[in-house]
Amino acid sequence: MSPFEIGLSAALTTLIAALIVLRPKKAKDLPPGPEPSSWLVGNRNQVPAQKPWRWFEELNNQYGPVAYLQMGRTPTIVIGTAQAAWDILEKKSPVTSSRPRFIMGQEILSNNMRGFMSESGPFWRRWRRVLHGSFVQKASDTYKPVQNLESKQLMSELAKNPTKYREYLERYATSVAVVVTYGRRVHDIFNDEVVCLNRETQDYLTSINIPGKYLVESIPVLLYLPSFLTPWRTEALKQRAKDIEYLTRLVQEVKAKMENGRARPSFCRQLIEDREKNDMNDLEIAYTCGTPFGAGVETTAGSLATFMLACAAFGPSFIPKAQKELDAVVGPDRMPTFEDFDDLPFIRAIVNETLRWRPVAVLGGTPHSSTEDFVYQGMFIPKGSTIIANLWGIHLNPADFPDPHRFDPERFMSKREYPGPWQHSSFGYGRRVCPGQYLASNSIYINIARILWAFNLSKARDENGNEIDIDTFAYTNGFNSVPLPFPISITARTPGHVAIIERDNEAAQEELKAYDS
Repeated sequence: MSPFEIGLSAALTTLIAALIVLRPKKAKDLPPGPEPSSWLVGNRNQVPAQKPWRWFEELNNQYGPVAYLQMGRTPTIVIGTAQAAWDILEKKSPVTSSRPRFIMGQEILSNNMRGFMSESGPFWRRWRRVLHGSFVQKASDTYKPVQNLESKQLMSELAKNPTKYREYLERYATSVAVVVTYGRRVHDIFNDEVVCLNRETQDYLTSINIPGKYLVESIPVLLYLPSFLTPWRTEALKQRAKDIEYLTRLVQEVKAKMENGRARPSFCRQLIEDREKNDMNDLEIAYTCGTPFGAGVETTAGSLATFMLACAAFGPSFIPKAQKELDAVVGPDRMPTFEDFDDLPFIRAIVNETLRWRPVAVLGGTPHSSTEDFVYQGMFIPKGSTIIANLWGIHLNPADFPDPHRFDPERFMSKREYPGPWQHSSFGYGRRVCPGQYLASNSIYINIARILWAFNLSKARDENGNEIDIDTFAYTNGFNSVPLPFPISITARTPGHVAIIERDNEAAQEELKAYDS
């Protein structure tokens, strides 16, 4: 036999032996769930490749708030109600705050460097400490000035060319994230090289991070196969090399500005200054900076796009009340500000309903993993279980949100029995709660308030003057699910509103120049 044939034979022998050893054993008192299709892959082949969150919702409707799947050798728990998610991921967070093994997204693509996908341990604790230290509510309030300025430009862009609203929403979210992270602005999301590279990275990461998509996640011994039989690994390694190059380059740019005395305050600058205290090398800093840069763009822009979709589909039911509140509190002579937040309860309700109605992190973000066996309401949850809090099912549970597919801010106008501080579950649970929750909610608030203050939004019309129907289920398939392109009519409420927008944007541009160098 040739060396190639000998190597292939050895790899296949190892694979077969490992599969026999790893055949899962079924414990008693597991949560209910569908029978596995085979002992080898379990329920993996039953999980749809497209929009698995809808199938998970059906699973919980059939089997209850906590359902069980066997994904290869990995026990998987699917949670479908807010209370069950709170009980398991918040109250039991000491044993449910780890992460499952992410072979594609963490090990191969990310060289085990992405903290939000990291298992519990010293690396994750260090990552969590620096992220939360820079994005807690008090720290996030220091970013409001740049959010205010970038929002003023967004209003001007929408007033001048409303048909490009998706581009402008993404530019806003991208520029805020890059200013906060690296201290520099983004003007053009299509020609800024770093933005294009980040978009490529995030698109690839979200496309591979879907439960059940890759067999190797369920059967890790496939990693022993030779490279020519694992093209998925080769592709991920190529992307990893690109990621390391551009993430490291961004850190080096900030270092150079620090040496020249031109570096603006930023998350990256802070990490460089505190590198010895945090015990972080350049590559760790680079990947850590990639977290707000990567995670903060699609989630913020996607949520604002969802708000626009709701305006097109349900606008007459809530926009008049919102504009009445804005006119009473803010008036026609200035735009809303962060200082108006407490006086705009209906705008705050719209923000909450936007995050509830069509959550971007539709699967509840990155899954959790249990580090110990435990029992929940008589159901045995094994150590090493992957735990998915399916946000689609949680937010569309009619017991918590009657008529759940209707966009109805009124549901947030009175205190309800709902676990957690937000009255929705968009930011996750326990020790894995989203570190950027305050930065994101501030961006969503200020822009929703200003868009409703400045513009009338409704369904677009065709050349014959007929309204164009809106599909409120037309969303992308990735780990982050955002609206597919849709038409919408955006018109200024009065010429006076436009004049104020342009006046404020002109002043904002002068202040924003500080972030261009």
